[in-house]
Amino acid sequence: MACDPGQPAQRVSRLQRAGRGYLSLVRTVPLSDPSTRRVALVRLRVGLGDLLCSLPALRALHRHRPDIEVTLVTWPELGPVVARLGHVHHLLPFPGHEGIPERRADPERWATFLADARGHAFDLAVQCYGDNPTANTVAAALGARLVGGFSPRGFTPAPGTEPLHLPYPTAEHEVRRHLLLFQHLGLPLTVEDEQLSFPVSPEEERAHEIVLAGAGLRPRRYAVLHPGASSPTRRWPVASYAEVARRLHREGLRVVLTGSAAEAGLTDALVRRAGVPVVDLCGRTDLPGLALLLRDSAVLVGNDTGTAHLAAAVGARSVTIFQPGDPRRWGYDGAATRALTPGVACAPCPHLECPIDFRCSRATTPDRVLSAARAVVGA
Repeated sequence: MACDPGQPAQRVSRLQRAGRGYLSLVRTVPLSDPSTRRVALVRLRVGLGDLLCSLPALRALHRHRPDIEVTLVTWPELGPVVARLGHVHHLLPFPGHEGIPERRADPERWATFLADARGHAFDLAVQCYGDNPTANTVAAALGARLVGGFSPRGFTPAPGTEPLHLPYPTAEHEVRRHLLLFQHLGLPLTVEDEQLSFPVSPEEERAHEIVLAGAGLRPRRYAVLHPGASSPTRRWPVASYAEVARRLHREGLRVVLTGSAAEAGLTDALVRRAGVPVVDLCGRTDLPGLALLLRDSAVLVGNDTGTAHLAAAVGARSVTIFQPGDPRRWGYDGAATRALTPGVACAPCPHLECPIDFRCSRATTPDRVLSAARAVVGA
């Protein structure tokens, strides 16, 4: 089930009901224990969306236990995003480990990493990575007094740690999974806990106004197209995006393209195929600039990637095109959002490159995307 921006009381009620289905009858609650003061969170993901989906649980932890010192075990390049989102005191750079697919392991740095981890004298290490037993191995290696977290399929917690592990809730949204885990470890919930957010400064607001003026853009009079994604199977075809660009232009909206600098080739191809005026901001916006660009747009049309989560965090209207991805885990519900699924038998799937005929890329048509965009603009 996707995150629902509807009534807060309904959201927390569903969260509590889901949690009861996973909680054991006898468990410990270290996040409510005053002796738990130093906590390591093993979150080895590399995506912006992953971090944004972790933020509600981090925010709830800070609200209920501001005395806890939180260390996030993750990749060093995520430091600026982690610092912006807040509620984390330290980032412990992860050197990689065999079985963690995001990066190649650096065995020469492993001993130094463990020494640094044990120097923190953690009271609790929590596996927040997901459905991968290797992350439990990493959490256990940190030398914490207590070790818990997600219990993936095929993983057996060490004797005595069973109450600190939550069977991985595969049917839940990523935001809710982390809240369920923290609830399992003793964190009380409030009605606002599922809300995403993204902080920006007054200076960043002023810089955004300059970007809009320089590009001749007016709030709510432009549509953002984000054709990139980290894996090929999550990229809707450029030809389909070009058709959407042409029709949005005919309907009176300026078309803006976004992406990282590495995706310039993708947006260049889209510009050539669209054949209508577009504003190509690929590689020209920083993270807060992108967030504000999305917030003030009429609609975002994009792939199942971090930009969709950023749009949800700033309250932007959006249409997210899912291909192999699972909208139960990564989609958002509400009048201002649409999560389009291909409706083919093989989706969702785990492939980064399609091993057959990439049928999910053809199943979602430009007509369907335009219809969804009109609906959210109307909302």
